[in-house]
Amino acid sequence: MKKGSKISNAVIKRLPRYRRYLNELKRKGVDKISSRELSDLIGYTASQIRQDLNNFGGFGQQGYGYNVEALYNEISSILGLDKEYKMVIVGAGNLGQAIANHTSYYKAGFVVCSLFEVNPKLVGIKINDIDVRDCEELVPYIEDNSIDIGIICTTKDAAQEVADKMSFAGVKGIWNFAAVDLEVPETVAVENVHLSDGLHSLAYHINRNHYFE
Repeated sequence: MKKGSKISNAVIKRLPRYRRYLNELKRKGVDKISSRELSDLIGYTASQIRQDLNNFGGFGQQGYGYNVEALYNEISSILGLDKEYKMVIVGAGNLGQAIANHTSYYKAGFVVCSLFEVNPKLVGIKINDIDVRDCEELVPYIEDNSIDIGIICTTKDAAQEVADKMSFAGVKGIWNFAAVDLEVPETVAVENVHLSDGLHSLAYHINRNHYFE
């Protein structure tokens, strides 16, 4: 990464897409690819791809393009995917259980260590062989187990209190699925996933032709 440079969030959000396509190319045995060929696959312009990657240094060679495996590894490193992250989930309802059962997270180095729940009917059970604990144990568990990421799958009314506890206990990041924007210390990164926003955007795209008639 260029020293002193600040990378826009838009660029960061495109990196996982690059990585996903590069992984497919690796799987197919492709050794090298040009920005133009990558553009045809991904849908971004070749210029946009070059600009995005130049934020982190020069990975390609003029007349050769990009080494697929090397670029995949570089982007993985930039995203911090060359290490393991310990995670907890607060909210063991349908969404929390779905995330706990999504084994692809473990393959990528994201390990769910425990779930937490206020419903006594769920406390004490196991989901994908992961214990569901009482929410009262959240702070000491995070502190004792050096948890990196907290995942919030609660109601929006409970989400801020949960985020406060996670931040106090020392998580580095919060993946928030509650329908509310959280306030956290600057030292804690937050990624908000508002599922309804995507659905509403889809509804717009379905109806946009009628809107402009």
